[in-house]
Amino acid sequence: MTETAKEHSNPPPQTGAQRIGELADASGLTVRTLHYYEEIGLLVPAERTRAGHRLYKPTEVDRLYRILLLRRLGLSLENIGKVLDDPDWDIRSAFTAHLESIEQQLEAGKRLRSHLSRLVSATGSEQPTTNDLIEVVEDIAMTDNTTGVRERISILVYEDLEAAGSYLTRVFGFGPADIHRDGEGTPVLVTLDAGDGVLWLHRETPEFNLASPKTLGATSSMMAVMVEDVDAHHAHTVSEGATIVYEPVDQPYGYREYGARDLEGGLWSFMKPLA
Repeated sequence: MTETAKEHSNPPPQTGAQRIGELADASGLTVRTLHYYEEIGLLVPAERTRAGHRLYKPTEVDRLYRILLLRRLGLSLENIGKVLDDPDWDIRSAFTAHLESIEQQLEAGKRLRSHLSRLVSATGSEQPTTNDLIEVVEDIAMTDNTTGVRERISILVYEDLEAAGSYLTRVFGFGPADIHRDGEGTPVLVTLDAGDGVLWLHRETPEFNLASPKTLGATSSMMAVMVEDVDAHHAHTVSEGATIVYEPVDQPYGYREYGARDLEGGLWSFMKPLA
């Protein structure tokens, strides 16, 4: 039995302390993530048993709670460490800021519901006024908490659009690929679903200096994609013959990821937050 398995299966020898397996179960994190937090000094167990098993006391459990809270607020692991180790920082300030943001969105949601209910209840063929529509749009913007940006579309350039669409669907799991052709049947654009975003595959276009990495012999950018299981995704791409640039690894900036190239040399990173 491995050290991790032993730590997970044996009960803690003293009241008020948890072993790593129990803490992982309670927090929803993996044992590997807790190991990583210890490695970067973010969450170090209070002590170890004579057999070397990690013990987490209430102070460490409280720190883990604050780590999880700050992660949900969007802070990186590096910044979380700085915040938690700052003696002048008060976690209540984070609570206050988060609460104010939620209350603003709830209030906007109430106004939006009221406006929509009034418009739906309007009798006859009465049309909403410009002011009505402006009020609805403003409240939608508040509930979305956006700055006007509605959607992102990533556009990638390939020499062979059909082959690229087939590859990204089969190997990386995007798609399905929708091929758009001109009047002569030549592919001019391929669109693929990619999680919560969309990929457009664009043909090489000299007039706009658009060329694929294959044509250039280099790439000046890369695509990063969040996946549910980095190791399972890696195993699939390997089985499909993809060129792996680097194997799955826990990065110091808080992600587990691996890198691969597509059929024309484009660089991709598939990742998932460690928390």
